[in-house]
Amino acid sequence: MGESEEKKATKQALERIRKTGSDLRRPLTMDFFVAVPDESSGHTVADRAKLLGFSTAVEQSEDDEWTCTCSKQLVATLEEVWSIEKLLDRLSADVQGYCDGFGSFGNAQSG
Repeated sequence: MGESEEKKATKQALERIRKTGSDLRRPLTMDFFVAVPDESSGHTVADRAKLLGFSTAVEQSEDDEWTCTCSKQLVATLEEVWSIEKLLDRLSADVQGYCDGFGSFGNAQSG
C-alpha cells in the first residue's frame, strides 16, 4: 500500500471514531497495534515506546500472532495519528515489526 493510500485509511478510521460520537478536537486514548514476530520483539518495542510516553502491553492472540499495543492520550488529528504510526514503524523495523492500525473507545459522552 502506498503512503497516500495508508494516509487515506488512517483518515477513514478517524472518521469512523468521529461518527460514533467522539469529538476529535478533545483528547482521547488511542491504542496503536504493532505487529511483531515474537514475544521478545514485542517487549523490545514496548520498552522503546515507554520511553516515548506510551503505555504498553504485549499479547499473543488465539492464532499465535504477537502484538505490542502502545496507548497514549492525544488529540487525534490526522497528522498526529499519521506521525505516530510512522514513528512506531521506525521504532519496530529492526525487529521486523510494523504499525498494524489503531483503535479507540473514543471520548463520546454516555447517557
